[in-house]
Amino acid sequence: MADVNRGDRPLSPHLSVYRFQFTMLTSILHRITGMGLAVAAALVVWWFLALAIGEDYFELANAILTSTLGYIILIIALWGLSYHLCNGIRHLMWDIGKGFSLGAAYASAIAVFVGATVLTVLVIILAQGV
Repeated sequence: MADVNRGDRPLSPHLSVYRFQFTMLTSILHRITGMGLAVAAALVVWWFLALAIGEDYFELANAILTSTLGYIILIIALWGLSYHLCNGIRHLMWDIGKGFSLGAAYASAIAVFVGATVLTVLVIILAQGV
């Protein structure tokens, strides 16, 4: 293999090379919400396991999840689920070849944030009636 003098340049593009863009945020948040949904699923499983273990343990788990902090965590998880769903639909549209233009990419990124927020609020409103 030839000894190539690479100098001080990076081996691959790095974050310092790119200017931060709104569409970049959607990609980063898609990954973060995916990981967050795994944590939220673990909380739900813990709640169900507490129910199966016994009444005392369930009361503890239920008290934690229905506390103010628990509700905040559940609302954030609900927004993450809504966001992940909306952004997944955006990716499906890309898979069929739609929405690749710059304007469409920005519009769909905004639509993902608006749709996730609207879905979250609707679920919270509908859950209040149950």
